[in-house]
This record gives sequence, C-alpha cells and structure tokens, in this order.
Amino acid sequence: MPRLIVVSNRVAHFGQDEANTGGLATALKSALEDQGGIWFGWSGEVVDGEPSPPKREQYGAVTRATVDLERDAFHKFYTGFSNGALWPLLHYRADLMDFHHAEHEAYQQVNERFAAALMRLLRPDDVIWVHDYHLFPLGSYLRAMGAHHRIGFFLHTPFPPWQVMSALPVHARIAEALAAYDIVGTQTDDDAQCMREFLRRTLHLTVVGEECRSARGRMRISAFPISIDGDRIAADAARTVGSLASQNLLKSLDGRALVISVDRLDYTKGIPQRIAAIEYFLKRFPERLNDVSFLQIAPPSRDQVPAYRRLRKAVEEAIGRLNGQYAGFDSVPITYLRKSFAQSTLFGFYRAANVGLVTPLRDGMNLVAKEYVACQDPRNPGVLVLSSMAGAAKELDAALLVNPHDPIAASAAIRQALDMPLGERIERHQALMQRLKENDLETWRDNFLRSLINRPQEIPIPHLKPSGVIAVAP
Repeated sequence: MPRLIVVSNRVAHFGQDEANTGGLATALKSALEDQGGIWFGWSGEVVDGEPSPPKREQYGAVTRATVDLERDAFHKFYTGFSNGALWPLLHYRADLMDFHHAEHEAYQQVNERFAAALMRLLRPDDVIWVHDYHLFPLGSYLRAMGAHHRIGFFLHTPFPPWQVMSALPVHARIAEALAAYDIVGTQTDDDAQCMREFLRRTLHLTVVGEECRSARGRMRISAFPISIDGDRIAADAARTVGSLASQNLLKSLDGRALVISVDRLDYTKGIPQRIAAIEYFLKRFPERLNDVSFLQIAPPSRDQVPAYRRLRKAVEEAIGRLNGQYAGFDSVPITYLRKSFAQSTLFGFYRAANVGLVTPLRDGMNLVAKEYVACQDPRNPGVLVLSSMAGAAKELDAALLVNPHDPIAASAAIRQALDMPLGERIERHQALMQRLKENDLETWRDNFLRSLINRPQEIPIPHLKPSGVIAVAP
C-alpha cells in the first residue's frame, strides 16, 4: 500500500494532549496510521526573516512535517488572498472580494515554497491528498517540479458558478491549478458541476460525465460529501448529559424549550438574518416569549479583517436591540456567547436543545447540522431546522429546510419544530440518522482515497511553471 501524504494549511497535532481534536483530523490521522505517511503544512508560526527548513516529528508510522511562514508572506497569503479574495468569492460574495495582485503573488509563492519543501520528502509511489482553497496551486507546482504521483484535491467550501468565479481577475490561474490534479473532490454535485463548467469555459476542456479532458491530459471532478462519525458523537453526547455544563444549561432554561445555533462569527453563516427571523417569531407568536430560549454561540473569527469587525458590531447591536425590547426580569430571548467551547460540551448542549437552528447563507457542508442530529436522544429527539443553502441539505432532507433570507418562513419553521409531535420527530430523526450511517466520516475518506489510488495514472501537463527562485534539491 502506498504512503499517504496529507497536505493542508494547518496540521493536526498528535499525542495524548489532543483530546478535543475534531472528527476530520481524527479520520485523516487514522488513514495515515493505517498506510504510513506524512501530514505536511504550515506550523502555525510566523517568523521575521527567512523560514527554516521543515520541522519533522515522528509518531509511529506518521511524520508531522511543518514549515514556518515569513510574516509579510503569511498576511498576504492567508489574511489577504485566501480569506480576503477567495473565501468571499467561493461563498458567492463577489461584492466582498478584496483583490490585490501583490497578495495573489504571495499566495502563489507560498504554494511554490510548500511544493519545494514537500518534494524533498516524497517517495516515488506516494499518494498525495491536498486540502482546501489555501492550496489550489500546490499540485500544479508539484507537477512542474517533476512529481509523477497521484495527486488529489478536496475543496471544503462551496464552488460557485463560473460567472461568479470569473469576477476574480486571476481566475484562469485557479482553473489551471485545478487541472493539474488527478481527482478533485467537492462537497455536492452542484459544486462539482459548477467546477467542471468553470474549467470548460476557462480552459476550453471537453467535459464527459465527471471527466475533464484536453489533448494534454484528463482529470476527474466528483462529489464526495464530507461527514462525521455519528456513532462516536452519539455516544459522547449521551455521556455528557450529566455533565456540569449541561446541567447548568438546563437549570438556566427553567423549563423553557431551547433553540440552539453554533457558528463561527462569519458573514457566510447568516447570523443577522437568523436574528431577524427570531425577532419575527417573537412578534408573530408573542405567547411563546416565556417558553422558548434562543442560544447563539459564535466564537470570533478573523477579527483582523474589516468585514468581520463590522459583522461582529452588527450582530451585537441586533441582539442587544432585540433583548432590550423583549427581555423579562429573569430572562432574555437570546443568550449570546462569543466564545469557544470544547467539542464534548457542545455535544451536551446539542442533546439538550429542542431545536437546532442551522441557517447559513451559503456553506460547503456544515457539520454542525450533522452533529446536532447525531447528538439527539432517539427516544425524544429534537428537530433540525436547516438552510437549503448548506451542502448538508442535499443529504439531510428530512430536516425542516428553509431559505435563510426569508424571516417569515424561518420563523414558521421554528414554530413547527417546537410544536412537532413526538412521532414525527422520531420518524424524521431516524431518516436523518440513516443518511449519516450511509455516509459517515470513514466512508467519505475511504471513497476519496480509493478513487485516487485506483485511478489510472495519466499525469496532467502542468500549467504553472516554477519561478526559478526556489530550487528543489535532487
């Protein structure tokens, strides 16, 4: 079996101190331990001056290899092009795209440096799996440096229609980079179709089914919807019922039903629109004011980006205004917690919640929706209200699906979820759990790797050429 090389912007830690590592990291660690290999990426450190060679740590058959980034390069690569230009564009928000040529050049240079450092670690039969939009060009630089490996790429975000992607001044460079991979995985069939059309129109490739072909080679773009370890999460949630945090939450509710939302503080998550829906719910159903409590958990995200600072201010003002209008002596309609919680604590909160309100404006998948379902007591489950704009809606169609831009429909779905009879709640939960069992985290991982490893080797000719600045040792 070939070694597996996982490449991502951030690299999971290994060892006994990582009890709260997320499911994705656990799945990739498991694959690496089974096959042996390397997890390569940024160390999380920024330095002044020239970065040192990759640091290597050995954990059994797995090598954790990381590189530092020079301070200015990091800000232009990560805060700049990755999150200032690509992130909003991939979420259909061309109006928020902040493009600068210097940041794009830094993005290319960081990917080229990553490729040069990784080339020194590779064996001829390694299989390489690259993750997410920070590293679009990595495979193309590896090809240009002589890598004749099977290289796959998985995009965790949505991928918009070509008309949206073409708003990026350097969209052709992204298309050229994608064409260097053997397989590109997306979250949904819609994303895969958009990407194939993007390559067809930008590079004039011929699309046949899931294949994109040209005289220079061919590659495949397919949906591999990411998932969770539902059985593990269900067991963890059942164990946390008696935890101090869960008991304190239940005590604070004082018999009121709980509607929970958990998101990063990001403009893609639709938090202001959700607050508008809650306000409409309280206006439309005033009799529910004293028997429902809304909990919004929103850890801060990218506070250095102006759009995020504006979002934080807008959310805090909207919640303050709503609470000021509807608060009683002993409660407020929305409890807002701008902090992170351990995964196990969140699982206990999900299990205690009567409704999971997950309404992003656009999301590649949204694993919170799947985690909420897995955490429910099957004898008395809560109800998932889910945005139709989330990738998870393609699988979790037994949830109450809503348009997050429609506060009237969203408020009606909240009311429907709160009043849903037990029999219907059980029936919907069973259908949702069945979908999670059919496609769990291990299935997602194995399906992608099997497709990549078994794919006939036909090396795409690279489009991106090395700058010549970075030398690769033989």
